Amino acid sequence: MNATYEIIQKLVDFKQGSLGNSICTLQPRQIINIHYAKLKGIKMEEKRINPCCQNLSSFKVMDVLERACTLEQTGRDIIHLQIGEPDFDTPQCIKEAACQAIQDGRCHYTHSLGIIELREAICTHYEQKYKVIIHPDQILVTSGTSAAMLLVFSLLLQAGDRVLLSDPSYACYPNFIRFAGAVPDFLPVHEKDGFQFQMENILARGTKNLRGILINSPANPTGTLISSDLFQELSNLDVPIFSDEIYHGLVYEGQERSVLEFTDNCFVFNGFSKIYAMTGWRLGYVIAPKNFMRKLQTMQQNFFLCTSSIAQWAGVAALTKAQDDVAHMKSIYNQRRQYMISRLRDLGFGIMVEPTGAFYVLANAKKYTSDSLAFTFDLLEQAGVGVAPGIDFGPGAEGYLRFSYANSLENIKEGMARLEKYLGELA
Repeated sequence: MNATYEIIQKLVDFKQGSLGNSICTLQPRQIINIHYAKLKGIKMEEKRINPCCQNLSSFKVMDVLERACTLEQTGRDIIHLQIGEPDFDTPQCIKEAACQAIQDGRCHYTHSLGIIELREAICTHYEQKYKVIIHPDQILVTSGTSAAMLLVFSLLLQAGDRVLLSDPSYACYPNFIRFAGAVPDFLPVHEKDGFQFQMENILARGTKNLRGILINSPANPTGTLISSDLFQELSNLDVPIFSDEIYHGLVYEGQERSVLEFTDNCFVFNGFSKIYAMTGWRLGYVIAPKNFMRKLQTMQQNFFLCTSSIAQWAGVAALTKAQDDVAHMKSIYNQRRQYMISRLRDLGFGIMVEPTGAFYVLANAKKYTSDSLAFTFDLLEQAGVGVAPGIDFGPGAEGYLRFSYANSLENIKEGMARLEKYLGELA
């Protein structure tokens, strides 16, 4: 009977479930029969789930954040260095524009592509910053950049298609690709190269079934930028480029380049979350070749109708009125970046190539661990510091930790002090 009770314990928590505490009055065979039926039902339900959803992996940094929130509910003080969310408030001029839109009654459906004022402001922004001319009808405004990726990949990718992306890279990219039925083809990149593609390695992979190359500059999780030479070489491959430019504007050394400066054979994803501290507004867009726009628009009409009218008017103000706010935030980010890099190096973490964009430092922690996920949760539980495990961004980042400096310098200093104490106790 011991084996029977072991099975029972794995199947049910006696304090929960529809049977409640009354389950304790049943005989073991009755319990097994009841819960076998439940498990059978679960398995039948799982069979009905689309494999494209069944195979989605969890976003581990969100698991860390959610555990941190649970600890905070018990009274623990947690320093959040794990999440890529600006700690600044949305600039006042943006909030005022949203309020004015509400007062003016602009609370209804918009054109499915987005209001013309916002699309024209995006065109002006790309012309002024990158000297490229795009037409408003090449822009689809979406409910965040993630929605733009979902639409584009659903439109373009089919079973058997490959999309080349770097290892490490943003944790959600491969899930977007898998959801569309295609295959993420990971190409290892290395710290000594600033975690950037090397063309000889791309050419060695070949172009069979290659439907696109996904790039991100400045990059999450590395904070590094793609060089102009690499942009040019990638554009010469005659393969569509999917360029995530969400961290544009947050560059502290060097200059970010848009793929549109080098080719029209591309899909550009961008938005307002990072540079304008508008994560909760869910406002993004895609710039695409004209011959794909009608299909993207049709998908938008069917799946989302349009993006929030209020958020769109806020976006117009962001592009036209918030330059001083952005400069202020960027200056503070840079101070934090410099402090964090120096402090992490003092603590024994490896940073071979300094990050110059976004608000992340991917630090080599192999001196301390080969299991970044376990290390991350232990650091959270023992020291009250949240960081992102490198493994979340691909096997190539195992043994690394991603630190976000989208937090106050005071909190970063406290986080580093706690980290130093934790590491001292490991020695």
